[in-house]
Amino acid sequence: MKYNVIERGDDISKELTERFKALAAAHGVIQDEQSPDIVLSIGGDGTMLQAFHQYASQLDHIAFVGIHTGHLGFFADWKPAELDHLASLMFSVTTPEDLPIVQYPVVEIEITTETGVETHLALNEFTLRGIEVSLVAQLHINDELFEMFRGDGICISSPAGSTAYNKSLGGAMVHPSLEAIQIAEIASINNRVFRTLGSPMILPKHHHCDIYPKAHQNMLLSLDHKYMQRSDVVSIRCRVAGNVKVKFARFRPFPFWLRVREAFVGQASQ
Repeated sequence: MKYNVIERGDDISKELTERFKALAAAHGVIQDEQSPDIVLSIGGDGTMLQAFHQYASQLDHIAFVGIHTGHLGFFADWKPAELDHLASLMFSVTTPEDLPIVQYPVVEIEITTETGVETHLALNEFTLRGIEVSLVAQLHINDELFEMFRGDGICISSPAGSTAYNKSLGGAMVHPSLEAIQIAEIASINNRVFRTLGSPMILPKHHHCDIYPKAHQNMLLSLDHKYMQRSDVVSIRCRVAGNVKVKFARFRPFPFWLRVREAFVGQASQ
């Protein structure tokens, strides 16, 4: 089984990376940067997002696993002191088919521009914002006009990303096994002239949301940690990716709601 490591670049992450590579070499496990079977992310959730986008075209055969070297991350199951234990579990698996994995849905974003169509994936969320002025856009649900949006922007999140930016916008936390996307408004304008729903919406798989921004509007788009400024967007279709999911190697149980409690509530009192 082949592996690669994506690390954050700080001293602790670099040290753990070198230790892991030494352990892998001692077990005869091969590093393959181009086409690994498993990718180890050492850092934070941002490092996992980097790993996801680096291998977004190979999600059908790559599994990810994370060691967090900072605050607790939702995509990292392991702590630095557990590196040797994680390595022993990884190296005991001889073929990719034997990896214990969980699979989560991701967001598919189809951007139609004046020159063509491009498709992207997001592990956490996709956002669009107006630059200098408010975003003005029609929002369609399943090809029917739903509302005219005016405000700072719109966030489309996956269930796995529902605990990230979506949560700060008042969105619901959704179990990552559910195949859905969530639409949350970013500072919408609501008064006697302009009106939006004002509440997050959850769309199931096979439903889609189309966003039609005002023509030639200057916008900032984000796909997780990647940003791009565009003024040529005609429409944006958002939906659950139909034929691909992200895979995480799960060598021990770590329930989602336990992650939520540890991250946002702390130890429950008796």
